[in-house]
Formats: sequence, C-alpha cells, structure tokens
Amino acid sequence: MSQTDAVTVNQTVKSAGRYRWSICALLFFATTINYLDRQVLSLTWSDFIAPEFHWTNNDYGNITALFSIFYAVSLLFAGRFIDWMDTKKGFLWAIGIWSIGACLHAFCGIATSGIITGNWLVGFHGSKEIISTINDTGLVINVSVALFIFARFVLAVGEAGNFPAAIKTTAEYFPKKDRAFSTSIFNAGATVGALAAPITIPFIAKSFGWEMSFIIIGALGFIWMGFWVFMYDKPERHPRVSPEELAYIQQDDIADSKLEGYVPETTSKVSFVDCFKYKQTWAFAFGKFMTDGVWWFFLFWTPAYLSSVYGMDSTEAALPLFVLYMITLLSIIGGWLPTYFVEKKGMNPYEGRMRAMLIFAFFPLLALIAQPLGYISYWVPVIIIGIAGAAHQSWSANIFTTVGDMFPKKAIATITGIGGLAGGVGSTLINKGSGVLFDYAKETEMVFMGFKGIEAGYFIIFSICAVCYLTGWIVMKSLVPRYSPITNL
Repeated sequence: MSQTDAVTVNQTVKSAGRYRWSICALLFFATTINYLDRQVLSLTWSDFIAPEFHWTNNDYGNITALFSIFYAVSLLFAGRFIDWMDTKKGFLWAIGIWSIGACLHAFCGIATSGIITGNWLVGFHGSKEIISTINDTGLVINVSVALFIFARFVLAVGEAGNFPAAIKTTAEYFPKKDRAFSTSIFNAGATVGALAAPITIPFIAKSFGWEMSFIIIGALGFIWMGFWVFMYDKPERHPRVSPEELAYIQQDDIADSKLEGYVPETTSKVSFVDCFKYKQTWAFAFGKFMTDGVWWFFLFWTPAYLSSVYGMDSTEAALPLFVLYMITLLSIIGGWLPTYFVEKKGMNPYEGRMRAMLIFAFFPLLALIAQPLGYISYWVPVIIIGIAGAAHQSWSANIFTTVGDMFPKKAIATITGIGGLAGGVGSTLINKGSGVLFDYAKETEMVFMGFKGIEAGYFIIFSICAVCYLTGWIVMKSLVPRYSPITNL
C-alpha cells in the first residue's frame, strides 16, 4: 500500500463506523462460552465426579485425550463445513451442537445407573444412591467413562466449529493489519472463560450438584445463538456497516491487486489436496501441533496440579486459578504488537507477526523453573503458568491470523481446520501421556531431577511445554521465511 493509500485509509477509518467491533464482541462471548463448557469437567471431576464413579488420573486422562482426538478430527471437517455452509449458518450449527453436548454430561450419572440396574426413572440424587450400592466398581468406571466420552464427543464436534468460524468472520470484518488485534480480543474469551470457570463452576457444583453446573453453563450457548441471528450478516450486506467502514474493511483487496501475479479471488470450492500443496499450510499446522497441547495441558491439568501437589480442593483453588487467568489476559497486548511493527516499523503483516511470535516464544521457558521454585509457595508456579498462558494466547492470536495473511477468504476455515487437527493431535499426545505419567510417577515414587512421585511427573511435562514454542517458530520460519500470499488457490 502506498503512502497516499495509507493516508486515505486513515482518513476513511476516522469517519467510518465501528460495527465490526460489535461482531468481534460476539466472537469474544462465543469463545468465552466455548471455554466455560470445556472447563466444567476439569473443575468437577476431582471433587465430585471421581468419588462417585471411582475414576483414576488415567481414566480422566483417557477422557481428555479422546476429547482432544474428537476435537482434532472434527476441526478438519468443521473448517470445510463452515466454508460450505458459510459463516452465519455454520456458527449456529456449531454452538447449538456443543451446547447440547455440554448439557448431556449432566445425565451421565442417571444413564450409568440405568444401564447397570435397568432403573432409568431416577433423578440426579437417586442415581447417586443407586451407584453407591453397586459393588462392581470396575463396571461403574467403564460405563460412566464411556458415557462421558460420548458427551465429550458431541461437545467436541460442536466446539470444533468455533475457531474456524471466528477466524473466517474476522477475515470478513477486519483488514489484515487489524486481524491479530481483533483475534486477540475474541481469543481472550478463552482466558475469560477459563477465568470465570473456577469462581463459578465449583460453587454451582457444591450448591446444586455437579450435574447443574453442566446444565447452567451449557444453556449459555442457546442464548448466544439469538444474538448471532439478529446481529450478523456479511459486511457488504449489513445495514449497520457504513460505506466508509466497508472501504476500510476491504482495503487489502486494493493492495493485493497490485501484487505481481495477482489473481482475483473466485467462489470455487477448495479441496484438501490443493491445500496440502503449500508450505504455508504445513507451517501453520506444525506451529499448532507444537503449541496447542501446552495450552490444553494447562487448562485441563492445573486444577489437578494444585490438588495433587498442594492438597487444594476445587473451592480452595478458585483464587489461584482466578489470578492465573487474570495474568493470561495480558495476551491482548500480543494482538497489538504486530500492528505496532506494521505501522511503526514498516513491516508487512507476516513479518510483524513472526517477529511478535518469536518474542512470545521465549516466555514459556519460565515453565522450566515453575516446579523447582514451587517449594517457596504455590503462587510461584501459578504466576509462571499464567505468564506462559498469556504468551500462548498471544502466540495463538498471531498464528491464527497468518492464515488470513496467506490464504484467500474462501479457504480460511478449511486451513484453520487442518491446523486445528494438527493441534488436536499434539493435545491428545500430551493429555494422554500426562495421565499415564502421573499415575506411574505416583505409584512407583519415581525420582527425576530431585523431584519424587507426581511432582517429578509434572516437572517433566512443564519442561516439555517450555520448549515447544521456540521449536514451532523455528520450523515455521524455515518453511515460510518471508511473506508469500497464495493468490491462485
């Protein structure tokens, strides 16, 4: 974009409306609900569900690992589904399905007692009494785990649509230079969801039963659907988007049309095979594979970490978890930093994003000292995990927007889904591996680097998480060393 074009755009945005930020707010709340729904199990299983169904760490690890697999595979198809259905209908289907899946968890106790005893006409309290009288604990474990896996499957299928739809919406409503910032804002919903979860879910479970925590949180998605129906439409058709705002949103079309070899975007469908022909796809997928599992480990296992190492129950852990995710909100800065590099340093969007991602990749290295310094106070690992979480969310906002930098809008959800599959595979490996390692370390009193038992297990996983981002960045930069948008897909 020339200097004259830039001045024109700046003048345009000053007179334009800001309806695009209302759409960003909707994406923020959808992501908040998304993470609230997936957090309910992690905050209720240790204190409420495991005693009722006799689960071990490995049982929980199996459920979280399978959720990761379901989510990963669903992401591959969710991206295609969103591109096929388009944003409005696709998002409605996604959040509708995951809200149903979230509520299904509440009925796993009734279904467990019904399958084992044949007595289905009981309420939540009645099912607890029946299960407590069953002597075959192995049968209770197997049936309950299978039912929770099914509920997690439905949840995963729906939740897989959130990020492909949100990234596609962001590409529709924001120019490239603003996408990392807008993505960091809606992606902060993941942090807010994780932040709200420990100060609400355990108390709902304690007051009304763990079943109601799934139902109450799951119902939020149905409320969001009503707002989406009335507030969203394509910016070029939306009556609330002024001509000046539309010109600002579409400024990249002018800039890209001046690139050598530019081919105007068509509406033809994109095949999976075509997507895998490009190094840009592999770079994005590898970056997600290396780093998504770190966030999911912190999300699923931090409550268990505070319980296993520091003896906290879910209500005692509420304040540390609240502080942890408050720190993670610093990730919004991660969306602003590439904009600074673009506007103040003259970098193109991809260069600015990669520079920012390199900076964020160094912060997770602090996880190497989380366990060694944990003897001082549990606040040390809590703060370090919070900083690592903020770095991840900053990284995540930027790696998502590299898709919009490189690919045409018609392929964004599909490429996002491919990367999501890779990230889900990485998440599956770390969640399943963590469950097995923690049980092994606890049972054998394993010693590693001066740590014993389950603390040794957590030190190993923390160390793996610490180096994932630098590894991911190096490979991504090697595959795509410079800005190279795809215009012929």
